[in-house]
Amino acid sequence: MGLFTTPPRAAPHTLRALAWLLRYPDHEVRAHLLLLREALHQEAALSASRLAELDALVAQLARADELAVEADFVQLFDSGRRTALHLFEHVHGDSRERGPAMIDLAQTYEKAGLYLAEGEMPDHLPVVLEFASTQPAREAAAFLGEIAHLVNAIFQALQAKDSRYASVMGALLDLAGVPASAVTVPEDEPLDATWAEPEAFGGCSSAGQQAPSAQPIHLVRRASGAQPQQGARA
Repeated sequence: MGLFTTPPRAAPHTLRALAWLLRYPDHEVRAHLLLLREALHQEAALSASRLAELDALVAQLARADELAVEADFVQLFDSGRRTALHLFEHVHGDSRERGPAMIDLAQTYEKAGLYLAEGEMPDHLPVVLEFASTQPAREAAAFLGEIAHLVNAIFQALQAKDSRYASVMGALLDLAGVPASAVTVPEDEPLDATWAEPEAFGGCSSAGQQAPSAQPIHLVRRASGAQPQQGARA
């Protein structure tokens, strides 16, 4: 049985706007907040109550001090695995299985003619959402359904922290046609233990330890006959 009794409606602008709201809130993101809000309301793919929640997040990001907003973002998403935006952190942690999973996901993008911008990781939720925004409505909804259990876990963790960013996860669950189910949210592990690097990665930085970087475009479509960008499977 499918997730929908009616065909899902296309929501490419909503998915792209939600992806932007989950990016590091630097000056560029904050400069586009009103456009993001407008895109969400014009496409009207979400309920009025969910849009009101997202409006509150946009307003918070717009009126708060920029340095405070950036610091809060880092503290929220880079200081513990429960709210990590790198989806494979929730599935594989730092195990060796994460590498092949990243390659498989990058290849999924490449089959659609999309290649990762330099420095981007394929399991970063904003990247995942930008990919979904390029797909037909039914395929996009099915893709969101496949990651819904991970989105729901992040949703519950953000709810426990009373973060307005929970509204973004709730919106994604709405688009996937999956209700937000209750999950147990354990206390975050000590930071050193959570983000310790295994020898297999040769000391490479984990996603949680990298300095946040803002990329105006996460995925790029390769022109016909062009060669794939180097580092697509970084």
